[in-house]
Amino acid sequence: MKAAAHSTQPGDARAGQSFRPVLSLWALVLFGLAFVGPTAPYTFFGVGSVKSHGHFALVYLIAMLAISFTAVSYGRMAAAFPEAGSTYAYASRAIHPVAGYLAGWVMILDYILMPMLCVIIAAVTSNKLVPTVPYTVWVLITAATITGINLCGIEMTSRATIVFNGVLSISIVWFVAAAVRALLAGTGQGTLLSLKPFYDPPAFSLAAIMSATPIAVLSFLGFDGISTLAEDAKDPQKNVARATVLVCFVAGVIFILQTYLGQLIWPDYTRFNPIETAFSDIGRLIGGTGLFFLIAFLVIAQAWASGITSQASASRLLFGMARDGRLPHGLFGYVHPVLRTPIYSVLLMGGIACVGGLVFDLDEGAELVNFGACLGFMAVNLSVLSHYFVRLRQRSGFGVWTNLACPVLGFVICFYIWLSISPLAMRVGAMWTAAGIIYLAVQTGGFKRKLS
Repeated sequence: MKAAAHSTQPGDARAGQSFRPVLSLWALVLFGLAFVGPTAPYTFFGVGSVKSHGHFALVYLIAMLAISFTAVSYGRMAAAFPEAGSTYAYASRAIHPVAGYLAGWVMILDYILMPMLCVIIAAVTSNKLVPTVPYTVWVLITAATITGINLCGIEMTSRATIVFNGVLSISIVWFVAAAVRALLAGTGQGTLLSLKPFYDPPAFSLAAIMSATPIAVLSFLGFDGISTLAEDAKDPQKNVARATVLVCFVAGVIFILQTYLGQLIWPDYTRFNPIETAFSDIGRLIGGTGLFFLIAFLVIAQAWASGITSQASASRLLFGMARDGRLPHGLFGYVHPVLRTPIYSVLLMGGIACVGGLVFDLDEGAELVNFGACLGFMAVNLSVLSHYFVRLRQRSGFGVWTNLACPVLGFVICFYIWLSISPLAMRVGAMWTAAGIIYLAVQTGGFKRKLS
């Protein structure tokens, strides 16, 4: 089935309305960075350092290389099918409509949970900084603000990501400058150049490093959200692919730099107490109370930025599936004629994030995220193999690398990470998948009708 038959143009009869293509390459990159979170090590540094025996910089390097294979696959499929449905659209067009439906269904779980997690993180941290305001109020404020920004349209969302990325960039520059100054003054290792964050023979353990890799990969989740904005982007065939790969490598370099300096400043990973505030404690050591509170504040800012972008991506995935009749069109397929945003989907995401923030804690929600994400990533890698390598027979020269090696490596890595997720996530994910199969059975009259 040709991509043109499914793309949304202004006046598309099936969609009724269309999105406005306003996002440039760098707007897409900023969106992706806000979703991924350039300050992700602030949250994961302590546990990652302990699990990797002080080799978290190496872990991030491995994770960046690993996830880059899937990033290339997203770019390849975005060039072939520049549609809002992302993973759902790619698997539907390249493999089979049923495969696309199932891939989209499991990714819905991931996209629903991401805004909820962001609301929980922001509310918990805000409550700790300002305990006089109850946690419930912080949940309502965060969910309402994130939803309100997305209701204003993708241009407002883009402006918000620019602001948040600017604030986060200031903190990164401050941390790097303070770390360099402290190291030159003799703090920690007392040097700017050392192999220990990547290879420290007495503590090196390949098993420990691999056990920490899923934590680092979690930091990259969200780079795929760029592909859901294909119909909001200028020249999506080129820019979505470029932005996806750029975000993966830019975020990876920032992650590695922060963890490298953090490990040099605080080489004894056994002395974090508690490990959850490890990076804030490093900030206090090199920058005093000011940097300590800035890092705490930026955990909140990062949660807001990721909440805004993940909610925008979720609403567009739901739109893509509704447009093809996989979900109720009246609810998920409606695009506001002025704001050009799927307002009902945005409101639903906001409601789920708000209720979830009041019901679940962070650990319960975080365990579930990797289930849908990894399965979706595997589907995209298989889509590249099916579309480019099998159907179009692009098997010569560089095509062997982009159409065979990258998707195979990406699939294997994502499958390995998926196998490592918790039993709770497997059970909930299995129930969610079963519900999707039941809904598909209803749609097809007990599987008697084929999906078009």
